[in-house]
Amino acid sequence: MLYHPDKHRDPELKSQAERLFNLVHQAYEVLSDPQTRAIYDIYGKRGLEMEGWEVVERRRTPAEIREEFERLQREREERRLQQRTNPKGTISVGIDATDLFDRYEEEYEDVSGSGFPQIEINKMHISQSIELEFGAGDLQGPLFGLKLFRNLTPRCFVTTNCALQFSSRGIRPGLTTVLARNLDKNTVGYLQWRWGIQSAMNTSIVRDTKTSHLTVALQHRLAHSFALISYQHKFQDDDQTRVKGSVKAGFFGTVVEYGAERKISRHSVLGATVSIGVPQGVSLKVKLNRASQTYFFPIHLTDQLLPSAVFYATVGPLVVYFAMHRLIIKPYLRAQKERELEKQRENTATDILQKKQEAEAAVRLMQESVRRIIEAEESRMGLIIVNAWYGKFVNDKSRKSEKVKVIDVTVPLQCLVKDSKLILTEASKAGLPGFYDPCVGEEKSLKVLYQFRGVLHQVMALDSEALRIPKQSHRIDTDG
Repeated sequence: MLYHPDKHRDPELKSQAERLFNLVHQAYEVLSDPQTRAIYDIYGKRGLEMEGWEVVERRRTPAEIREEFERLQREREERRLQQRTNPKGTISVGIDATDLFDRYEEEYEDVSGSGFPQIEINKMHISQSIELEFGAGDLQGPLFGLKLFRNLTPRCFVTTNCALQFSSRGIRPGLTTVLARNLDKNTVGYLQWRWGIQSAMNTSIVRDTKTSHLTVALQHRLAHSFALISYQHKFQDDDQTRVKGSVKAGFFGTVVEYGAERKISRHSVLGATVSIGVPQGVSLKVKLNRASQTYFFPIHLTDQLLPSAVFYATVGPLVVYFAMHRLIIKPYLRAQKERELEKQRENTATDILQKKQEAEAAVRLMQESVRRIIEAEESRMGLIIVNAWYGKFVNDKSRKSEKVKVIDVTVPLQCLVKDSKLILTEASKAGLPGFYDPCVGEEKSLKVLYQFRGVLHQVMALDSEALRIPKQSHRIDTDG
């Protein structure tokens, strides 16, 4: 009724009302249809814009619509994957640093290289795969492989990897077959048989949940049989931090490993693991995952269990990481975020300008209704919005250099007052009538100063936080 063109005689207001009325009409068409309303309630506008809904049966429940939407998404993703390949690669560089902890004393001056510790690269391996796999750089020779995958049942699948390794002793064939079955929602059981290159049989159970990852495995192989238990805890933070530990025991000895990994950028994860074993000694393994590429650096520190090697292998990566994070990673991510925000502002500048014009037009159309609402509220000492601002507030002293970006939304909020109450649901307030987003991509809040029963109240709510006023807790204490 507020935007109905017949309610406004002024030609300019009438034109603005027609434009906003059409937007309301579009919303009505979506919400009045049970199917489109269910799609919108679950997925918003992006769900309505997806292709394929025209072939969906109209008598569907919200749960069935959700399932159909996920199916359409999978099909679209499969088409995208068919259009382009997604190669995976691994680069592994083995480093021998045993001379740092286990070297001749100074009296053996005739030993070559005794002046400085010798750190050597003792092996390197590079592999790249799409459906075919190629590996080179190992002392054992280049490797060619072919991977096959097939679903046997909805809960069971099999993978097969055929390989040929070329070495000085000739061509060595290899075959690896893995049979897997989903035991429950979070648990998968695996049976693996490897023939030819490092022949072995392996069985394992992997349980992966939102907060943990547990692996229990048994392997049978001549002179290399072992039992393994590994646990990983996932912290629910923005950096997706994980700490892990494992114990591996077999005919070759016992190995204890512990480590951590953390997301350092949108597509990169950095991890380090300390390996302590008898008779293997102490090693440090550094791994960087960048998109679909993996860079692996195993550093062998000593063949003996030296406390100094364990200490430096544990503390060294932590010191280096925190120094890099403070001096390099954090400034880089901050600059990257600023660039992305600037790009987002540029891309949405036209849309935001349109939203701003629509909001200003809505505020002008609201003036008469707001005047009547205020008169009614004043007559019963009800809810009066004194001032309201929406956008980015800077309260932290360390962020004084940042610019405050807020808009006045006093009129739009007063227009939403009904029977001395204002209720906002859990959704971005940028979509409310008379609102728009003044700072795209940044955190926003709503600050309201209001009067109820002749007493001033104040409240600040996050952008997507529900808000209900008046409340006793919002009252400003004038006694103090």
